Amino acid sequence: MTENRKRSRRRGCLITIIILVGVLLLSGTVSGLTNIGLPQPQHSDRLDSLDKSRLAEALNIKAKLGDALWPAWAATKNPVLLFNHAYEFLLDYPDQPPAGWEVVPQDSFDGEAYYRREAVDPQNFAIPVGGLWVASMATKTEADVFLIDTFRSVFPPPLKQIFPYRLMIQPSETQIGGVLHEDFHVFEQTSAPQRLIHAEAAHGSGDRYEAASEAFKSQLKQEADLLAKALQAKTDTEAAELVRQFLQVRDERRNTFHLDQALVDYERWLEWEEGMAKYVEMDGYRLASQTAGYAPLPEMANDPFFKSYRKFNSRWSQELFQLRNPSGSGEIRFYDTGMAQSFLLDRLKPDWKKTVMQNGVFLEDLLRQAVAGK
Repeated sequence: MTENRKRSRRRGCLITIIILVGVLLLSGTVSGLTNIGLPQPQHSDRLDSLDKSRLAEALNIKAKLGDALWPAWAATKNPVLLFNHAYEFLLDYPDQPPAGWEVVPQDSFDGEAYYRREAVDPQNFAIPVGGLWVASMATKTEADVFLIDTFRSVFPPPLKQIFPYRLMIQPSETQIGGVLHEDFHVFEQTSAPQRLIHAEAAHGSGDRYEAASEAFKSQLKQEADLLAKALQAKTDTEAAELVRQFLQVRDERRNTFHLDQALVDYERWLEWEEGMAKYVEMDGYRLASQTAGYAPLPEMANDPFFKSYRKFNSRWSQELFQLRNPSGSGEIRFYDTGMAQSFLLDRLKPDWKKTVMQNGVFLEDLLRQAVAGK
């Protein structure tokens, strides 16, 4: 795995939260004193109560709302790995873990022992531990520190000192959604292992794709704009027409710029692998926000960064902005376009989840079926 790919995995779904340009315009009025008390790297050899509560809440969403989100996935129970700056923690592992893991003494999660080891290049993704696949995700503090450090590294010296990094601290819903995102990658791995192998291999075309995409970035933006408009369409007929336009522009771009099969597959595989996982992340947030009778776990009341899912509409607006204005690595745009296609399939082809794990099936293919004849 390349260093750029590892860095992308460390970002995981968190890099999709864009810091709006307007924040920069306001930052001149904010003193550097706002950066006192920013989160610092965690070196604790056990999870704190908030880490456990956030994980429990993610699993609560899966248990209570999973059938509405993705029924086949909802029934799965996967181990989870959370990591801070110094340690990895393995939870809900049904067997004795392999050598190198030790029981965390005098501590438990949901009444069961859990394990730790010193951090060994942890990633946000599905990873093998022993004979099982595990959903691996940074703790909220680790993710906040990483995001702040990433942005600090690209700012010029004057801005480094005065930028109000506190505005970049994410709500706990982001980390909760991240656990769902990575857990879904485990589902992809166990449901369609060969497909995930192909998807991971497609990342190897990233540098060549980025070089080629300089020539057609305006068309990529046009495609993203059409997807965003389709998501906001008032009627199914309007949404279907915008999807047809999206598919037409995409086909014309690929033909005009003579994209070979590897570069076409790069787009399709990333949308399948990462776009669907981001869809699960965001739709879990939506369902927790909008489902009558759903209540977060009582212990979430002790989390000062938890907004009780009230900020979903704001987050959704950010996602639409980012869909239209991609930032970060080139791969990230396909998290967003894949997520958008997944939500549109919910609207235009509600049974799409029954076939999307099958060989040869991609999101755009299902959209073509959905709008054919409409």
